[in-house]
Amino acid sequence: MRTLIFFVVGLISCCSLPGADSAEKHYLYFSTPDGAQLDGRSGNGVLVFDIDNGHQLVRRIDVPSFKEGLRGFCANAKTHCAYYSTTGRRLGSLDLETDKIVWERTYDAGCDRAAITPDGAKIYVPTGWWWRGTNSGFLVVNAKNGNLLKNIPVNVQAHNSLASLDGQFVYLGTETNLTVFRTSDDSVVRHIKGVGESGVFPFTVDSRNRFAYVCLGRHVGFDVVNLETGEVPHRVLAGRTPILHRTHGAGLTPDETELWISDQEGKKLFIFDATQMPPKEKGHVELSTGGHGWVTFSLDGRYAWCHTPDVIDARRKKIIATFKDESGKPVSSSKFIEVHFREGKVVRVGDQFGLGRTAGPGK
Repeated sequence: MRTLIFFVVGLISCCSLPGADSAEKHYLYFSTPDGAQLDGRSGNGVLVFDIDNGHQLVRRIDVPSFKEGLRGFCANAKTHCAYYSTTGRRLGSLDLETDKIVWERTYDAGCDRAAITPDGAKIYVPTGWWWRGTNSGFLVVNAKNGNLLKNIPVNVQAHNSLASLDGQFVYLGTETNLTVFRTSDDSVVRHIKGVGESGVFPFTVDSRNRFAYVCLGRHVGFDVVNLETGEVPHRVLAGRTPILHRTHGAGLTPDETELWISDQEGKKLFIFDATQMPPKEKGHVELSTGGHGWVTFSLDGRYAWCHTPDVIDARRKKIIATFKDESGKPVSSSKFIEVHFREGKVVRVGDQFGLGRTAGPGK
């Protein structure tokens, strides 16, 4: 009863929608259930956490179709919408200022971790790591209404995608391949083979589109990809001796001074100095649980979020809070987005990937 009263009082004090006063508000929109892990689930929809208030839960947005399991979650400030993909081949749009579903569509192929261009025009939707058909690759979708614009066959197991912050490129990970597309005409700029060791795993890129860091499938580590030449000059392993776990999660701090990678089986996040090439290991963070694997950062670089209920102080490398639902149960996901509001309007959004945002020293 006390938990319920506390939650209601907090909800009233924060008002019905985030950011209804003149001060800028910072929230984490945390989708559940995660389609890739069973632990940490809490209903079907979005849990909204107040980043500036100890990551306390503000409210819940119920989205019935989320019961299919979330595969990806991205957002755009210009459209003030979040876009979600589910295991049920569904792609949808959620208005962040009204909490209303704008549209939902299903497609014959599938919907994996999608990316939206910064101008809010197009969503690039991988057909799924589970799909090996000849049409495996990208669905290009109109972000306004969900209409399919084109299907671009690329390679099997199209899984993770991200859009560069300058709007020039979109990147797609497939089975041991990384493909770079030009967003102006959807043409292939470069197709890079033999990356990631096996299968298809997460990656991140720096703000100047010079380097990608691709997770390995059989060891804790990553490949460094030179995006300008298509070469793979470095393979970096974590630990004093090779760790025979897959790596699922790689993120650059916003200032690009550090690269963090996930060892979900070992319940760790390994940290590398990204001011040198190749990056050099400098420490790790112990996590409270295992899970699917992921890592990204708040826009200001203060916090790291991953696939566990842990909120991490990114500078001190310490767990400082736990994500909990209204019943007090710890919750986790690997699909979440930072959203900033001012006077009830979306002014800035983060990314589900830990993208580099400013060129760091030596870059």
